[in-house]
Amino acid sequence: MLKNLVPLNLPKPDLKLARQGTKLMVWDDIRKKYLKLTPEEWVRQHLVHYFIKQRQFPRSSIALEGGFELNKRSQRTDILIHKNTIPWLLVECKAPQVALSQNTFDQAARYNLHYKTPLLVVSNGLQHFVAKVNHEEKRYEFLDDLPNYND
Repeated sequence: MLKNLVPLNLPKPDLKLARQGTKLMVWDDIRKKYLKLTPEEWVRQHLVHYFIKQRQFPRSSIALEGGFELNKRSQRTDILIHKNTIPWLLVECKAPQVALSQNTFDQAARYNLHYKTPLLVVSNGLQHFVAKVNHEEKRYEFLDDLPNYND
């Protein structure tokens, strides 16, 4: 399984790994439980550690795999960051082998119709796209970097 987990374009986190039978598991410090370490979870955990350690996002501001309904269908966000209890940043994670495309960005933008966050991130751990969202004009401005939580 470790051979499927490629090095990412993010700082290396200090992950707690364990085996459960033949499955490799990773400790999720936000949800306080071990999860199956899939390639997408590999990216999600790297991003969470990056947000906390490098960008000073409070742990309490991070929600993972939250469910909501859009067009009468159940959906699930990968990462949602709140600021002052208001959704501030929505992150869509893909496995490293999944190429980021317009469809990937459209998926994140659809999810954001529900939350209306001012920032949107799409990442496969190798590439990361950050966009500032203008909901009134339905426009996206791509940014070079993610703002710090306290900016």
